[in-house]
Amino acid sequence: MIKLLYFASLRENLGSAGESLELPSDPCSVGALRAHLAARGDAWQVFATSKSLRAAVNQKMVGAEAPVKAGDEVAFFPPVTGG
Repeated sequence: MIKLLYFASLRENLGSAGESLELPSDPCSVGALRAHLAARGDAWQVFATSKSLRAAVNQKMVGAEAPVKAGDEVAFFPPVTGG
């Protein structure tokens, strides 16, 4: 199992702050996890279509190729703008 966290507008659009999820494959990467979530359809398509969606594994910023293993915490969030 992994823990998923959704932040900011992503959390609002999905209607959830997070969930626990069985790894969709072994080995798994952030990119594969995004594809798995996008397959849920509707609002989840943001995982396939948004190039600016950021990810962190265990509180470290990572790219799509980063590995994800059982027990990890994976957070997804849109870029934050300030002003």
